[in-house]
Amino acid sequence: MPRIVPNLWFDTQALEAAQHYVAVFPNSRITDVSHYSDDGPRPAGTVLTVDLELDGQRFTAINGGPEYTFNEAISLLIECADQAEVDHYWSALTEGGEEVQCGWLKDRYGLSWQVVPAGLAALLTDPDEGRRGRAMKAMFGMKKLDLAALEAAVDANTM
Repeated sequence: MPRIVPNLWFDTQALEAAQHYVAVFPNSRITDVSHYSDDGPRPAGTVLTVDLELDGQRFTAINGGPEYTFNEAISLLIECADQAEVDHYWSALTEGGEEVQCGWLKDRYGLSWQVVPAGLAALLTDPDEGRRGRAMKAMFGMKKLDLAALEAAVDANTM
């Protein structure tokens, strides 16, 4: 089966973004950097692509120009083991970026991320409709997700 490698389009910040991401995620590295030649649409020597791995997941970042920018139609999901991980990734990725809603953020490069605690899916798929609804209501009131607050909302007695 072929490997799917997300390709992230930047104007000129591919290397800077790759360096930032490998500093944020453990077990990450830049594996290759290519440059435009004299025949390219950008000055020779300018970074063209950066291949990187974020904890084993391969990505390519390309300096393709200003024609395309990121939007919320695609995001990268980080499933965090606990609240400490949520806090770490939220802090590192919102620096210079923007907090959105329900665990979503845009980083300083405009790329959307979802930073989600491991227990969220169980809360949102709880067989009890009331518990599930309280989890969703609490989540929609948050920017950074707080697992303890979500669990407290689910377990709240509404009688």
